[in-house]
Amino acid sequence: MSTLNVHISRAPSGLGYRWRSSYWFATFTVMLGILVDLLACTIIIPVMPFHLEQLGYRRVSALTGWLLFAYVSSSYYLPTPPIAVFSERYNTRRMPLIIGLLLLVGSQVMLMEAPTYAVMCVARILQGISSAMVWTVGLALICDATPEKLLGGQLGIAMSGLSIGSLIGPAAGGALFTQFGYRGPFIFVIAWTVVDLIARLLIIERKEAFVYGVDPQEVDKSENQGKEMSINPNSGPRDQSLVNVEESDTRMTLNVPHVVDKPRNPSKISILVIFLELTKSSRALVAVILTFAYGVGKLIQEPTLPLHLQDVWGLNSVKVGLVFLASVVPTLSTALTGWYSDKKGPEWAAFACLILGLPWSVVLILKKSLALFVVAFAIQKFFASGILSPITAELARVSQGIEGVGYAHVYGVFNIAFGVGAAVGPLVGGQMYDNLTNGWLAVCLLVTSLIVLCILLSACFIGSDPLVKKLWKRR
Repeated sequence: MSTLNVHISRAPSGLGYRWRSSYWFATFTVMLGILVDLLACTIIIPVMPFHLEQLGYRRVSALTGWLLFAYVSSSYYLPTPPIAVFSERYNTRRMPLIIGLLLLVGSQVMLMEAPTYAVMCVARILQGISSAMVWTVGLALICDATPEKLLGGQLGIAMSGLSIGSLIGPAAGGALFTQFGYRGPFIFVIAWTVVDLIARLLIIERKEAFVYGVDPQEVDKSENQGKEMSINPNSGPRDQSLVNVEESDTRMTLNVPHVVDKPRNPSKISILVIFLELTKSSRALVAVILTFAYGVGKLIQEPTLPLHLQDVWGLNSVKVGLVFLASVVPTLSTALTGWYSDKKGPEWAAFACLILGLPWSVVLILKKSLALFVVAFAIQKFFASGILSPITAELARVSQGIEGVGYAHVYGVFNIAFGVGAAVGPLVGGQMYDNLTNGWLAVCLLVTSLIVLCILLSACFIGSDPLVKKLWKRR
């Protein structure tokens, strides 16, 4: 082992440097940020079609789809590359997250007071820029602070904010719209952003905590007596080193064995070069394809589901919100699949989610029973949400072997891939539902076809030892 000389200062007492820089607090903050982001995105789903009808617009399914397109396109295409490059070049996470939240508040006020459809689209674009901040920089913050063997589980817990926000949003939107009118849902979102802002202000990045001798990547405090340290707050493969800390009046000297990251210089390469580098890895490329497919599958049903439920079973906005609430079961799936991904590998977690979710996309075609539809919808969402944990963990691990690629870079690519799918999904879904004789059937069959494709790709390429390779070795 090598000996590294490190100068640190003692942390000011009473400021909570250890818990504010801990990986669990980073995970909680990002989970809350994702929850608020999805809450703002989905709270208008049961509201906007009816509000547009009240304003005299027609073909509201397609118009709602365009609003979703304005959100997701602005979340991923234009802002993501500069956000990812800025975060890695200047090695900062907290400041972009705070700026993003302020943009979210502004977008909600604008959307709440929008007199025309065009102003609504502008507000959704600002909201999308805010979303790009948390999905790119937030996930990178977790990877910075979390020990590698716990990465999948922590990403999974953070991703649960996606399901929780998606569930609370439509249900709360329908109820608040009925009780308080159009402004009610947006005031609700703004109230949540206050809590989110407090958490983001309290965050201490690993590079800052390290100055005071606190390392968020500590795993066993009892073994190292709370004195474990890392020489570099940037991410990368781990190796064993010996850390010396010299003490004067405000400094201390210790020899502590610890697993530390290899130093990584700030990267200045563009997101396009990062994408090209990732395409050289079949694991990374398939993870990006699965992310695109998830974006299509998740959002293709959202502009059409309220109208399908209204046409077939006569549900109003409140009851549509309750149907979305029925999929509360998925809130645990990302945490479970993240934990399972750490234990068994992302290949098993991804394949299980896809193969078990396939039948329920077909069941959604049936119109005989509302109860059956709701159950199938909940189970489908459970397995669909679970795929995110192994995908994000896979991208993080692949990026560690590529020189110059940071976590913000790789999640920038993840963000763009999801954005392309999420932009295509609502447009295709809205147009299919409005223009085809049986639009809902076509939407469900398209989702089923995507799942089948993803099953084949995940079995062949996901993980350091893909499932097909495992089976071949057993022959």
